[in-house]
Amino acid sequence: MTTNLAHQPAHVQLQALDRREISSRELLDLHLDRIDASHVNAVITRDDDAARAAARAADERRARNESSGTLDGLPLTIKDSFETAGLRTTSGAEDLADHIPVRDADAVARLRHQGAVIMGKTNTPAYCQDLHTDNSLFGPTLNPHDPQRTAGGSSGGPAAAVAAHLTPADLGSDLAGSLRLPAHYCGIYGLRPTLGLVPARGHIPRPPGWITSSDMVTPGPLARHPRDLDLLLDALTTPSPTENSPWSVKLPTARRAVGQLRVTVWAEDASCPVDRDTADALAAVEQALASAGTIVRRTTGPVGFTDSLRLFEQLLHATATAATDDEAGAAELAAARDLHEDDASPRAAFLRHRTQTHRSWLRANEERLRLRGTWHRFFADAQHDVLITPAAPTAAIPAGTRSLTVDGVERSFFDQTGWANLTSHVGLPSLVVPVARNAEGLPIGVQLVGPMYSDRTLIAMAECLASPLGEVAGAVSL
Repeated sequence: MTTNLAHQPAHVQLQALDRREISSRELLDLHLDRIDASHVNAVITRDDDAARAAARAADERRARNESSGTLDGLPLTIKDSFETAGLRTTSGAEDLADHIPVRDADAVARLRHQGAVIMGKTNTPAYCQDLHTDNSLFGPTLNPHDPQRTAGGSSGGPAAAVAAHLTPADLGSDLAGSLRLPAHYCGIYGLRPTLGLVPARGHIPRPPGWITSSDMVTPGPLARHPRDLDLLLDALTTPSPTENSPWSVKLPTARRAVGQLRVTVWAEDASCPVDRDTADALAAVEQALASAGTIVRRTTGPVGFTDSLRLFEQLLHATATAATDDEAGAAELAAARDLHEDDASPRAAFLRHRTQTHRSWLRANEERLRLRGTWHRFFADAQHDVLITPAAPTAAIPAGTRSLTVDGVERSFFDQTGWANLTSHVGLPSLVVPVARNAEGLPIGVQLVGPMYSDRTLIAMAECLASPLGEVAGAVSL
């Protein structure tokens, strides 16, 4: 048995299973041993007996040459915001401390249908509502590269677990950069798929049992290699039998060879400055692609950064109100009515967005669709295949801090997800790729953006970048 197989990416682990070099049960135990020895506090709920039973079933299927899917026998962890049948799901919230769902979230059911062995749940801030992963139930998740740094949020537990080799991959979720920011801070790959490809039913913070979810939240995979993203994307876009779906999705591959893709770099914007290390990492990516013969252009941006962010925040605060109880909703309406018309504070904007009229939301949604059209023209008419942007302004910031400093200048704490949120409300696929480390050894990533349904083109570009820029994914477990 290969004892270091837990350090290998998911596709290598699957190859070992297929070649009968290791059993699913043995592979599971390798990961459980690593979880036992880890101090990053990423995996917070387990049911080892149920996981071993699932692994044993996978081994029996493989022995009969009856593999159930593309992930058969592969142990995985799941972000604690996704409901898992028979396995505690808290979304980091005290009032859900004992919640054990009776059914899987749709995305989890799809992974199980493809043979994944669910071995545990990974940490998240309460109701996924912070850029740090910490809560009163389980405490903070540590960044495997530096315990004094944040793992990000809200998918900080998933990202840390993957980076620390506790799991080969994880299912996270992204509403406001909450999958991509932790991937960047922890030095792994994180894909926010095209909106609508992966169902969000069963994702909390919408209350347990709700059918609807936010109109922007997107489940997506985190892994240590681009090929693993492709494997999980295939599983996550294949409906499970319980969905009773008459259709399936076949995403296109890149229309041309990776070296012939038309790449554009949006390296800077005054609305969300990046630090020198991040700028240098982007320049290195640009140079590596140009050296390989790829035509690379610069852009000042296909959309206005500030206007796009304003619209995103309006839509974000609106969708977050769905589960607000009547008493809290009435209090917000009263507080909004008491605002002075000249009040331009963040609190005032927050209250106005959360209490906006249906007419206001309809107009904002119209603006969103027009913005999506602008992005479409950028890719289609201007003939761009991939846009590369910063993933975030800096590498991982100190754990617990509520401020962001960029080259000595204080910025808004929420600037951390400014670049990610260019695509959050318009639904474009976006992929974070680790490309460098700063002088402190902290990972720095870039974000790849493409047109709708170009997810596999982005994955191909990510694999192209992995070779010339060196491997930075993964870390030694604390």
